[in-house]
Amino acid sequence: MADAWGFLTTPRRNWPLRPVPERVGDWQDVHVPGALLPIIGAQAGRCMDCGIPFCHSSCPLGNLIPEWNQLVEQDDWAAANERLHATNNFPEFTGLTCPAPCETGCVLAINADPVTIKNVEAAIAEYAWEHGWVRPLPPEQHSGRTVAVIGSGPAGLACAQQLTRAGHTVAVYERDDRLGGLLRYGLPAFKLEKHQVDRRIEQMRAEGTVFRPGVAVGVDVDGAELLARYDAMVVAVGATAARELPVPGRELAGIHQAMEFLPPANRVQEGDYLRSPLSAQGKDVVIVGGGDTGADCLGTVLRQGAASVVQLDIRPRPGQDRAPEDPWPTYPRIHRVSPAHEEGRDLACLGSTDAHARAASPDGQPDDDRDVRVFAASTVEFEGDREGRVRALRLADAETGTRRALPGTERVIPAELVLLALGFTGPEQHNGLMAQLGLGLADSGAFARDPDFACARPGVFVAGDAGRGQSVIVWAIAEGRSAAAAVDRYLTGSTTLPAPVRASDRLLAV
Repeated sequence: MADAWGFLTTPRRNWPLRPVPERVGDWQDVHVPGALLPIIGAQAGRCMDCGIPFCHSSCPLGNLIPEWNQLVEQDDWAAANERLHATNNFPEFTGLTCPAPCETGCVLAINADPVTIKNVEAAIAEYAWEHGWVRPLPPEQHSGRTVAVIGSGPAGLACAQQLTRAGHTVAVYERDDRLGGLLRYGLPAFKLEKHQVDRRIEQMRAEGTVFRPGVAVGVDVDGAELLARYDAMVVAVGATAARELPVPGRELAGIHQAMEFLPPANRVQEGDYLRSPLSAQGKDVVIVGGGDTGADCLGTVLRQGAASVVQLDIRPRPGQDRAPEDPWPTYPRIHRVSPAHEEGRDLACLGSTDAHARAASPDGQPDDDRDVRVFAASTVEFEGDREGRVRALRLADAETGTRRALPGTERVIPAELVLLALGFTGPEQHNGLMAQLGLGLADSGAFARDPDFACARPGVFVAGDAGRGQSVIVWAIAEGRSAAAAVDRYLTGSTTLPAPVRASDRLLAV
């Protein structure tokens, strides 16, 4: 293990963030460049000899966390990189964007601050890239079998890379003009810079994976006809059907789903636009939804120069500590402050955003930390102007448990741009792919599959959010890896590819 006494002598230190006024002025990574490596060895040394590392069971990938913590503490970065990549195709993605269920499962988290596992992971991945250790790993021989992967998000990419390395000829079809799925157009660049996606794509190309961007299977190409050209197909199209908010005034102009708003903002950084057609610049913005997508919207509108912004969460404000119904090592619902929330809090001190949050708060007084979020807030109605554009949002306190709007608590806040970040109900069903492949639906609204990721139609498999429902990146990669093992077994009768999860798994992680 690492330093046997590190968890007692070394306090937790996170990767420092750049000052808020600096980082909201650009779209670069929110962290201080070069500030992680000097502190990460001591942080890895906080990993304790716990005997049973619950971080393993809390991570869908089964990452070998104590092993690479020890190697980093011993300054053996090359070996740490090997152990990290043994279970994770894209550790830089998870090191930056995963909610880190491994940290809530850390034994230290029982009564102290857990190890900064996510930061250690990010440090190893970046160190490996800087030293040229992340190289293409083409197969030694080809199987003669072919696989089509539909979707180039984390599940599709992980599945494709595993199958290519197993010797199969793999083509990835992506409906967007660029590859990466939500990694490309969903996550803002300040959360995941796109050069990190590009270099993984180039690694995969060098290994032999073929990419077909700009092809919407089910629309541009018939899914059944495409399947006839391949020995197997993996559907990894994500869960992109957005949840709606059926309240009066929803039809007004200026009300958009989060995934209508975020892609144009990312396209500005790609050079497609000089300015987003849905820019928040100079507008009073309301974000409805308190999850990660809402935080991504918050960071984006702040960088676009919104006049004010408030984020509404229908759930009550969680506490700072675990509730009894969230015992260790489960992933708890606690009050978390993302970098975007920190930005909103600090910019609220400038005046307008704070005034907006005060107007939305039930008593006119936001929390002491000047959070731009308002909890237990139920959207009742949108109000419009004569031109049919939204001008205000009427909200009320949400009753605990039922989430119904409480009479007598209504108030109105200005809203020139409303972003709905309410999550996703499952994969899209209107593009023809479902009917063409004969895909059924599970009770959850996701595509039906068996525990080995196979669908009713022979040769068709489903991986990631398309079969699991809306989830997080670490689950997507784990499912992609496991689906690849299932496909390899289907094609050859056996497999040596790792399978960290089954389609029916429900671990302690988020």
